[in-house]
Amino acid sequence: MMGEPWGPDATEAQARRRSDAIRIARVVCITGVVYVHAWTGLSGHELEQLRGTPQEVLRWILMEIFGRSAVPLLGLISGWLVAGSRRTRDWGAHIGRKARTILLPMVLWNALAVVLVSGAAWLLDLKAPIPQSAGWLAEELFIVTRPPDINVQMPFLRDLFLCMVIAPLLVRLPLAALGMVALAAGTCHVLGIGPPVILRASILMFFTLGIIARRTDLADRIARWPLPAAVLPFAILAPLHLYLSVGDVRPFDSALTAGLDLVLRIAASLAVWRIALALAPRPLARPLLRVEPYMFFYFCAHLIVVWLGGPAIGQWTGKLGSPLYPAYLLAQPFLVMATVILAARLLLRFAPGTAHVLSGGRLGRGTRSSA
Repeated sequence: MMGEPWGPDATEAQARRRSDAIRIARVVCITGVVYVHAWTGLSGHELEQLRGTPQEVLRWILMEIFGRSAVPLLGLISGWLVAGSRRTRDWGAHIGRKARTILLPMVLWNALAVVLVSGAAWLLDLKAPIPQSAGWLAEELFIVTRPPDINVQMPFLRDLFLCMVIAPLLVRLPLAALGMVALAAGTCHVLGIGPPVILRASILMFFTLGIIARRTDLADRIARWPLPAAVLPFAILAPLHLYLSVGDVRPFDSALTAGLDLVLRIAASLAVWRIALALAPRPLARPLLRVEPYMFFYFCAHLIVVWLGGPAIGQWTGKLGSPLYPAYLLAQPFLVMATVILAARLLLRFAPGTAHVLSGGRLGRGTRSSA
């Protein structure tokens, strides 16, 4: 395109923009996950009774806009990065790294959740799960066959680790075979096939699509798309999905609804990725890039903070349906982020080794402290 750099400088600028966009996308996606898990103060039955009310619609809109792309785009990014790493082909060393950076933090954070959240339930009468058996504890720690009751976000790390286990095979497959793997995983998601081996087959689909995107230079080609064209599919599909989720009409069976959900997640991932590319060279990207090293820590810790801090602040704002609740809902990701970054900074200062392990190696003595 006229006016853009070309040659080696252009390649370096393109790579820098892509790298910054990946970091921005992580911040946006993981922040959006908090809206999905935001404290409401209500049970599932009580939320169902409030379906269609303005505050419940606001909650669903935030979940649709910010949460719908989170797991798909994070999976795509993981597959894209794996496809570009030569170290992936050494199976033993690759699995060892991923066990240290994904599996070990998952188990440790699950253990912390049981100690802190269940401990608060036992000592302070917090409405939260309390261990009932050794089997329950094993599921909470290792996520063997079902999502945990406390850290409900952790199945993503569990299934991502399984994807990493087969990544050395996937990166060797031809493009057509990768397409078949992605199609099969998407079909399993729609039909509800996968558990207890893989809890969310869609994660394998998006992970594989990330490898395909690397092979076909899709990430760089999307950068040349007009921003409205990239956002339009999501802008069209999101209201439809919102209507089906919040409204009383259920025109589709479960398989068709799951298929629509999958298409919407693809559209949301495309939109967020294109927005991240647009933000990368702009001043607004700077604060996002500064907090990005803390995002894995944020992802793992946020539900513990929601469990413990949500009811405390909720005493002042009220539950979903109260006049002050919308302001609290909008602020929750940022309140949680501030709490988590403060905790991470304290660990970096007094126990950097612990911060390094709990962050999957992303935080340590060399981490920038400007956040």
